[in-house]
Amino acid sequence: MDNQRPNDVADLARRAGQLAGWAARTGFQFSRKLPGIDTAERGIRQVERTLLGELRRRLDEVDDPYHAALAAASAMNRNDGSPRVVEASVTLVPARDHVEPLRAAMAELLNHSIGFGRDRAREYLYAIILRQLTPDEARILSALSDGSPFPAIDVAERTAIGAAGRIVLRNASTVGKSAGVSLPDQVPGYLTRLIGLGLVELDEEVPSLETQYEILLTDEAVREVEKQVKRIKVIRRTVHISRLGAQFWQACDPSLG
Repeated sequence: MDNQRPNDVADLARRAGQLAGWAARTGFQFSRKLPGIDTAERGIRQVERTLLGELRRRLDEVDDPYHAALAAASAMNRNDGSPRVVEASVTLVPARDHVEPLRAAMAELLNHSIGFGRDRAREYLYAIILRQLTPDEARILSALSDGSPFPAIDVAERTAIGAAGRIVLRNASTVGKSAGVSLPDQVPGYLTRLIGLGLVELDEEVPSLETQYEILLTDEAVREVEKQVKRIKVIRRTVHISRLGAQFWQACDPSLG
């Protein structure tokens, strides 16, 4: 791989992250009434999309054991008479003449694990996480990165005895609007994914956020659920960055690069 490419990727990540972080931290969305601000915002969004698109393209070109394994397996399974093997500096799982792509990918990962120290393994983990994030999810993580909690609620169908039954809306939160996401209606899904990746966590209700909880109850997604369910029960929680999320952000924070 070109020696300059890692620096190019890092530079693109830094520029894209600076735009996203600036918008999230300065509350850019609240200034839209200023003359010409809509045009400026559209320009910023377009530049951000271009940078993130180029970043993902560059990341796709980085040496990836999954890609390498699948490509090698495909080459090995072509019956052209020439012997091919899955290359690895240290071999834990020997390559076979004909390997199914998924088995080859697993063999490649196991072989790579032999030469991975803690730093390299951590870097690989963070790279895999980064490649799964959407731009909106990056904004949310940026908004949570200082450790501040944001209100989050689940909306459940109230049972006949007043208990919480079927969950009809999970992980609604004000953090999306604070982060300036492009798709506010997808915030519950974004948070569910971030929780699944271990980057953010849910915690108990924080009484000092009462006003924000009240604002959250006026959210369009919450109001839509209220129209569909006769009796609802709101379960209040908070969402904050996790230990893994804080470590991941520390490693990827473009403002520190």
